[in-house]
Amino acid sequence: MAKLFSLEVHTPHRLFLSAEVEAISVSLEDGEMGVYADHSFTAAPVKTGILRIRDKTGTWKSAYTGEGILEVSGHKTILMVDAAEWPEEIDRDRALAARDRARERLEAGVLMKFEIDTARAELKRAETRLKLGAAPEASP
Repeated sequence: MAKLFSLEVHTPHRLFLSAEVEAISVSLEDGEMGVYADHSFTAAPVKTGILRIRDKTGTWKSAYTGEGILEVSGHKTILMVDAAEWPEEIDRDRALAARDRARERLEAGVLMKFEIDTARAELKRAETRLKLGAAPEASP
């Protein structure tokens, strides 16, 4: 049996997960990062992506996570993100509408830099939710 460590995933609205796990994989700005038991101390910014969790039975599970911060210390890993959802919690229609709104704003042009950055972030969140929640439409 693999060695376990404590994982907590917090959002502003709830404690999303508190469990003993074998491993996680999380999205960072420069790629994916894996965490296992006895990982060295780390603090890193997390980007919107798919959190993969290997539970104590060795089964991999996936969840959507928004931006936040990861802290690994000792036998405890804490992930604080602005949002976290299991695939079954994702509202596909809402994600499709958000994706379409963001695309429309980006295609409209004549936006200030912060508006472009906001629309791109909204598009990334919607596309990640769609990727995890259900197969995207045939031609996104």
